[in-house]
Amino acid sequence: MSIKIENLTKSYGNFLAVKDISFEVKTGEIVGFLGPNGAGKTTTMKLITTYLTQNSGKIFVDGIDTETDSLAVRKKIGYLPEQNPLYPDMNVIDYLKYAAELQSVEKSKIDESVKKMVRVCGLEDVKHKDIGELSKGYRQRVGLAQAMIHNPEVLLLDEPTSGLDPNQIIEIRKLIRDLGKQKTLILSTHILQEVQATCDRVIIINNGKIVADGTTDSLQKKFQGQLTISLTLKKDPKAGKEKIMSMFDSVNGVEKVKIVSDDNDVWKIDISANKGEDVRDAIFKKVVSNDMVLLNLHQEETSLEDIFRKLTTH
Repeated sequence: MSIKIENLTKSYGNFLAVKDISFEVKTGEIVGFLGPNGAGKTTTMKLITTYLTQNSGKIFVDGIDTETDSLAVRKKIGYLPEQNPLYPDMNVIDYLKYAAELQSVEKSKIDESVKKMVRVCGLEDVKHKDIGELSKGYRQRVGLAQAMIHNPEVLLLDEPTSGLDPNQIIEIRKLIRDLGKQKTLILSTHILQEVQATCDRVIIINNGKIVADGTTDSLQKKFQGQLTISLTLKKDPKAGKEKIMSMFDSVNGVEKVKIVSDDNDVWKIDISANKGEDVRDAIFKKVVSNDMVLLNLHQEETSLEDIFRKLTTH
């Protein structure tokens, strides 16, 4: 089961919300669809679900064209929109039965499907309560249950942890990771930690265009700029700042040495290396050969936040 998008474009009047984007998501992949508010994430999700129609381009779900057979596509998709489609005056069981009927689950299998979703989504303790009485975390679980009630092969989740407290977020993220083992799953969010905690791959969209696509590691390597090595040395009475500076300046690949602080009997030093140069081993050997005590050494890496800001702030 895969989702394939080819040259997708969508406009609202004169506003171009999605601009000629293409990507593919395969079975067992959890893809984070990451972007600032208004970037085109929700519009893309609504196009995949056939809630909206595109101006141009193609969307295929399991090889089915969304424009030529939208009903068949909808049967394969479970969708949790940002605004959870719940009825507060219905209890959990009745609501899930209603959702199953809407999704054309066979009558003989509805009770079985509801029972399974109650178990999978951890709703056993609240299954007879009205939805309006539930916490935000449990309401999100009910929303996930309705999205999966017909056992879809594709799950589209739009901001699934919005408004949850830290404990609820952890629970929902674990549930998403478990679901992603068997489903094709796209998680739309503007929260970086969400992507890092749950996703195998990241697609970053900005102003309707895809600006990055890959694993977190591959994106970090691609957008890695100048490397910075931070180290902490125990002060040596025989070595002043000048010696420290010249000692590391002499290492091949080092571009700049900066003593950040020299408080509490230690030196804290930042060393900038040329792009692509790993100078950690040479720095360590230089410290040892000068009989100095190394307390800490680590390389500052480009974070997903750094990449996101770089790609979405211009």
